[in-house]
Amino acid sequence: MTEAPPAQDPQSDGATTDALTPDQAEPAQPLAKADMDKLFAELADPNNDNWKRAESDILREWSKSGSPAMDLLMKKGEAALDEGDVPRAIGELTALTDHAPDFASGWQLRASAFFLDGDFGPAAADLARALQLEPRQFAALTQLGVMLEEMGRDQQALDAFKASLKIHPHQQEAIDGAARLEKKLQGLTL
Repeated sequence: MTEAPPAQDPQSDGATTDALTPDQAEPAQPLAKADMDKLFAELADPNNDNWKRAESDILREWSKSGSPAMDLLMKKGEAALDEGDVPRAIGELTALTDHAPDFASGWQLRASAFFLDGDFGPAAADLARALQLEPRQFAALTQLGVMLEEMGRDQQALDAFKASLKIHPHQQEAIDGAARLEKKLQGLTL
């Protein structure tokens, strides 16, 4: 018996995807809104020692597109970013956002790729879309703060960091960014 060729995504431009294993065929059920709200409440509590578990559960939930093929595109995009192949990452993540336009994490990850490529306009547009889909996307808000700071838009960057910290007060990058910008905007030396 011969091995079957790799599965082809019917909505793609002819690119093949890796064959899916049976356990990948059924996407995991998303958490109920009330469960996500509870996780966000735990995450937002600055005195909660279990915030890392809440963060992990939220990130795990956000990584689920609802489609094994889209999850595969996301993994390929992440792998390309990890390898420093930004053009390939943009390609994989563009396929993801084209085929899963309601998947906020796809937009946020592609924004990272555009940012690394120096394409701030497309990165900002992708972050706006991610935040439209999931207003509590703290990683997108922090990423927006970083990008705005790099563009010299300090007050807007500070606002983005503060908005992110209201959702997730334990993010070191946002904490550091907000502190740095507050000092700068007050005229204090860094």
